[in-house]
Amino acid sequence: MLGLSMYPVWWGLAWLEIRQRYSRSMIGPFWITLSMAIMIGAMGPLYGALFGQNISSYIQNLAISLIMWSFISTCINEAGSVFIGAENYIKQVSLPLSVYAYKLIAKNFLILSHNAVIGIVVLLIVPPQNFQNIFLFPIGLILIIGNLCWFVLLVGMFSARYRDLPQLVTNIMQVMFFLSPILWTADMLPDNKRYLAEFNPIYHLIEVMRSPLLGYATPTLSWALCFGFLFLGCVGSFFIYARYRARIPYWL
Repeated sequence: MLGLSMYPVWWGLAWLEIRQRYSRSMIGPFWITLSMAIMIGAMGPLYGALFGQNISSYIQNLAISLIMWSFISTCINEAGSVFIGAENYIKQVSLPLSVYAYKLIAKNFLILSHNAVIGIVVLLIVPPQNFQNIFLFPIGLILIIGNLCWFVLLVGMFSARYRDLPQLVTNIMQVMFFLSPILWTADMLPDNKRYLAEFNPIYHLIEVMRSPLLGYATPTLSWALCFGFLFLGCVGSFFIYARYRARIPYWL
């Protein structure tokens, strides 16, 4: 909680990192937004035709799914280096180590905010059937960020000790992109294969934000699992982090 209360520090560090990365660039982080828009524009009609889907509704789903996948996967992939990359800060500045995890998520949230422009444009051009569940969107976003916080903290801590872990996580996420309903939807699966989506935690994390935006009801299972992940993850990470956090500087 001490690290979370120091939001001016980790938010400022996140903003500074983005400014440094895109210094002297005319459009800055909107380069990421531009590449995302090109990907959606190129893949939407092609994959919609390949899967025999209505192009408009498929592009809706693809745009929201890719934007959310980019946020989640980037946070997870960068989690392995959250403490390793901040080694100099950790050894020279006395700050709660969780500050660096919050900084990573804040940085990617800022990029998500830029990419959200694409989602808004798509939903304005091809509006969803209704906005009855739009009030659930902030709850879904909070659930995703909350689950990412404890996951980034744990992966970052164990990656400082076991340096092969970041590469393993990256490889797993590459496979998860194709196993998760991003390019495809869970409705495309036959009933006896629905478990391929329902046993996938990425699907449920994306679904709690995707469904309110696209105008259909979020599965109860997705809400239950995301709240369960948040509770168990926070409790488990609290005890593990409390026990091993003092060792992290020595592992770096």
